[in-house]
Amino acid sequence: MTENAVINIKNKSYSVTAEIIVPNSGANGVIIAQGGSFAGWSLYAKDGKLKYCYNLLGVKRFYVDSNKLIPTGQRQVRMEFKYDGGGLAKGGNALLYVDGKKVGEGRVETTVPMLFSADETCDVGRGTGSAVSPDYDPRNNEFSGEVNWVQIDLEKDDHDAHDLARRAVQGRHGAAVT
Repeated sequence: MTENAVINIKNKSYSVTAEIIVPNSGANGVIIAQGGSFAGWSLYAKDGKLKYCYNLLGVKRFYVDSNKLIPTGQRQVRMEFKYDGGGLAKGGNALLYVDGKKVGEGRVETTVPMLFSADETCDVGRGTGSAVSPDYDPRNNEFSGEVNWVQIDLEKDDHDAHDLARRAVQGRHGAAVT
């Protein structure tokens, strides 16, 4: 899916939850990725562990790793991003969960404010463009098990940058802008 077809997670708190089936051989590969080598994010497994990578314009990558292997069988994996707020391109904390238990936490110091890419996509179960992270190959990165579903949720935050911009326009013109 193109970037505009996916919920906009920039400048706000959000979560990504997926139900996966991990084979006996272990978890490896992309669960979901948006963007590519010049900007984006990816939730994936490497050597059996859950990982999250946030790619800041190809200049800096921020990683969060789980502290244990994802067990075999049907599992729910989740990444929660807690945006610092206060404007565009701020940082936040990323937390990883497997079956509701926290398995990792890390910091993303700054984020992409507006656009990851004009030509990269959001992919589930594999990455089809350039790789967000050098942890996986841009071609052979299909998840080793099954990805049953992925859900992206926004956390309601009255102080996110887009809401502030809407309220500023509304205040100047006296009418709601959606």
